[in-house]
Amino acid sequence: MASASHADVPPVRTPHLAHRAGAVIGRILVFLLVWVGLALLIAAGLIRFFWGEITVGQMLLNLVSVETDGGGGALVWVCILGIGVLPLLITTGLALALRRRARRPRPRQGDGPGWRSPWLMRAISSTLAASIVVLGTASFAAAVGLADYVDAGNSEYDLADHYVSPRIVGDDEKRNLVLIYLESGEAALEDEELFEKDAFAPLKEVTQAAQGWQSVENLQQYAGGGWTMSGLTATQCGIPLAGVTAAASSGTLGQLREGEGTYLDGTTCLGDLLEDHGYTNVFLGGASSSFAEKNTFLGSHGYSRVLGLDDWRAAGEPEGSFRSDWGLSDERLMKHARDEVDALHAESLRTGEPFNLSVLTLDTHEPVHVFDYCEVDTEEEATSVFACSMAQVAGFVEHLEQQGYLEDTAVVVMGDHLKPVNAGDSLQRQLEDHRDRAIFNRIWIPGADQDTTLRAGVDQLSMYPTLLEAAGLTPADREAGLGVSAFSTEVPEDSAQSLPPESYSELLRSRSPEFYSEAWSSRSSVD
Repeated sequence: MASASHADVPPVRTPHLAHRAGAVIGRILVFLLVWVGLALLIAAGLIRFFWGEITVGQMLLNLVSVETDGGGGALVWVCILGIGVLPLLITTGLALALRRRARRPRPRQGDGPGWRSPWLMRAISSTLAASIVVLGTASFAAAVGLADYVDAGNSEYDLADHYVSPRIVGDDEKRNLVLIYLESGEAALEDEELFEKDAFAPLKEVTQAAQGWQSVENLQQYAGGGWTMSGLTATQCGIPLAGVTAAASSGTLGQLREGEGTYLDGTTCLGDLLEDHGYTNVFLGGASSSFAEKNTFLGSHGYSRVLGLDDWRAAGEPEGSFRSDWGLSDERLMKHARDEVDALHAESLRTGEPFNLSVLTLDTHEPVHVFDYCEVDTEEEATSVFACSMAQVAGFVEHLEQQGYLEDTAVVVMGDHLKPVNAGDSLQRQLEDHRDRAIFNRIWIPGADQDTTLRAGVDQLSMYPTLLEAAGLTPADREAGLGVSAFSTEVPEDSAQSLPPESYSELLRSRSPEFYSEAWSSRSSVD
């Protein structure tokens, strides 16, 4: 058989293949940029609408614990579909449309306008893709405060320079403690000039100063706070909830994602100190206990029982007692709180050991939900919902008084943070430009001197040593964490609380990597 001649071998078209491969890769990169840009743009829009401006730390900490049941409900699905699915569908649709256009017969020279030439179309599509990704990145960075996060890494301030490891120097007057966190409990809702009625009226009626109740005037949300877990950790640990990158590097963040591990275990918090002094710590909440890792935080810091959505379902609560997005109504939650405090108080009398019962309300969480027990008598449903929730808390306080528990039990009622005023929230119009925004609070100390005036204008971090003193424990120098007790009229010169406002705000936002590395570590303590 004769061998084939060189002329029979087809030529290798390497440049053509390379050009084709480059074109395919280029199109893939363009559509990838479009997808990323759209995802970031939609994410920024959703963040602005539902949460307003947030922090990088807030975003990362909540990403590890998203839940569709008792932790946001439909909102979680909105984010999943909006950020994960919608950009992919839009990008795929664009790709298919351009592919169909590319398969059409090309017009002969002179038959069509020059703007339809392939190179020009590729240039236009590349420019649009770049514009989308730039706009999406800029919008997302602004929504999560990325610039502030970067600036915080260059701050000259470090939390370690001002943190005071709590040390109890006396417990001769230790007493039971009931701690009630009011979801979004902002004091501005007392203002009847802004709102149709004073939403706090039922609670104020049973916590009057004439009866011995006290309050911190102008209690402030700490700079950088504004969500439930930030309020819990600030008031119980005395530090801003941050340091997520330190948590990730130590492996703690990964453990949270796997549903195990510890939460700020290197920090000494309220529950730790109470447990060390013989207290039984119990927490009740209407939402899922695992949402935002509440159970991990509380279990890491002295709470022996943490009850939430799953427990109320197991207890046989009817479906009408729940809202599908978050959990149990405040009406039923306060009924369980009455039963719990009765049992704890009886056990305390039997053993001589005190208890701490912490409760977190739920009804006032956005979006507005009206339970059957609540009668709406205002045009703005949210105002009535707040009043109904406060009436339930007031009923619980009345129970404490009727049972005689106020004779040996301190009670602290306070909001966990200010009311959000984002585009998707109710009461935004009344609150967004309000100058005197503060957290509602009431404090009862058995046998307290009614002439005592608590230090005004403190923020949530100072509530940590304040709670210790309310429980009858005496922290050294009346300091703990970054806070100074509101029962103290003087602030030590070297305290974080003595810094000028701008410096204090920068301190709270500082990255402080070594400090947070120890704070999140499960192997050491901050000192």
